[in-house]
Amino acid sequence: MSYSAAELEQLNADLREKSPVEIAQWAVAQAKNPIVTTNFRPYEAAILFAATQAKPEIPVVWCDTGYNTPNTYRHAEEVIALLQLHIDLYVPQQTAAHRDVVMGIPQIDDPRHKVFTEQVKLEPFKRAMANHKPDVWFTNLRKGQTAHRDNLDILSQGADGVLKVSPFYYWSDAQLDTFLAEHDLPNEHKYFDPTKVLENRECGLHA
Repeated sequence: MSYSAAELEQLNADLREKSPVEIAQWAVAQAKNPIVTTNFRPYEAAILFAATQAKPEIPVVWCDTGYNTPNTYRHAEEVIALLQLHIDLYVPQQTAAHRDVVMGIPQIDDPRHKVFTEQVKLEPFKRAMANHKPDVWFTNLRKGQTAHRDNLDILSQGADGVLKVSPFYYWSDAQLDTFLAEHDLPNEHKYFDPTKVLENRECGLHA
């Protein structure tokens, strides 16, 4: 599927008034091979709920860096069971224990940080996308997270032609807190991303 800039602008205007579940339902109706990606960071239960409401058997790609906190792993298990997620797990080709010996977690100004990010995040993600070949990709991107994401919208389309769908794009943390409470969904804030020094730094998957 491919949309012109004008078509995307109109679709985003139309979807702005829809609920996240309605947006997900619209996207699934257009899709042949939709997926949702997650890392089980804060508020991920919301996008997983919306996507599975639209398509219960949707593939859920979890790219696990290997550096998640115990709380995140427990949270993941809870959400997987609660929403009966169809998880497809992708991990780096080198274990965290091995990498800790030869590299550790480089600082942002260390030339090895780019290699580290490629190993733990970008390579597993590229492998997942190559295997699934989605035409619609659900994410939980939101306006205000990074400068790059501020230039996106509910719908955005990259050079690869994949339609990126962010149903909660205009939502605040407070709105998401209410959404999770209304749907009895758990949340978890003790999340660690080893590739990001600052919370508002782009992770690399969406640039």
